[in-house]
Amino acid sequence: MEHHTAKHFVLQLGSLASLYVSLSFLLVLLFGIINLRFPDPTEGYWALESAASSVRIGIAIVVVFFPTYLILTRIVNRLRRTGASDTYLALTKWLVYLSLLIGGGVLLGDLVAVIIGFLEGELTQRFLLKAFAVFIVTGAAFHYYILDARGYWLTHEQKSIMFAIGAAVVVLASIGVGIGHIETPSEVRERNLDEKQLTDLQDLQWRIVSYYERENTLPASIDILYEAGMTMPMAVAERTEYRYEPTDTGFTLCATFSHPTPHDQFTRPFFPEDKAAQFSGLDNWEHGVGETCFARTLKQL
Repeated sequence: MEHHTAKHFVLQLGSLASLYVSLSFLLVLLFGIINLRFPDPTEGYWALESAASSVRIGIAIVVVFFPTYLILTRIVNRLRRTGASDTYLALTKWLVYLSLLIGGGVLLGDLVAVIIGFLEGELTQRFLLKAFAVFIVTGAAFHYYILDARGYWLTHEQKSIMFAIGAAVVVLASIGVGIGHIETPSEVRERNLDEKQLTDLQDLQWRIVSYYERENTLPASIDILYEAGMTMPMAVAERTEYRYEPTDTGFTLCATFSHPTPHDQFTRPFFPEDKAAQFSGLDNWEHGVGETCFARTLKQL
């Protein structure tokens, strides 16, 4: 009996742990959706990227932990209804109350963060929606487990099942809305490729400028910029190769992009002043969709 009591206790602990992980990241998901749905004009591109990242993380964790919670809770409730010992039932009640205390403190901390955001100038609409989300999520969990500690669900199995179905519908709806507010995996990959290409072009540009300073002439091709054993940046297979062309006034670097530069994205990396003083256009990396050529002017030509 002691062996079974320990096993049942661990199952209950796993159920409650997966619950609070699910609730915490359901709120992360909902907050991310709210931030994307109601963008703050005082925030820029990176705030939206952060919100989209929160939505992705929230979806991933909720998809794993919420079904785990439902399965473990179903097993635990069946064990409690079929001859569980008084010792186990007493331990479970203590565990439920303790988890409500700890988990409630963590989740109410989310509400404190929401209020702080509002006091720091967050949009009133976003504040109200986030506060509402916290109250609904925490309120539903507390309602269920306060009744559970009183043994209510042991004698109302069908109502327990209906409560679980209702929670699952809310979670699935949240996941669906979240997916609708973020880019698809293929779109994210294409945007990441755009960023990689910008990094490659910046490396090429630095080498071209350094070569010009040493040789007082532009390289005939970018191949000579890389010594034996060094890997030259290459475009991925589905993109056209990088193109370098010396011009009468300087040079151009060309690449193909799948997305335009966000209007407020910071894409102007630092360039040493002693080099920038000799050239113009080095920090302009704004691009559209398709092939874009970045023109650089050598002032000393």
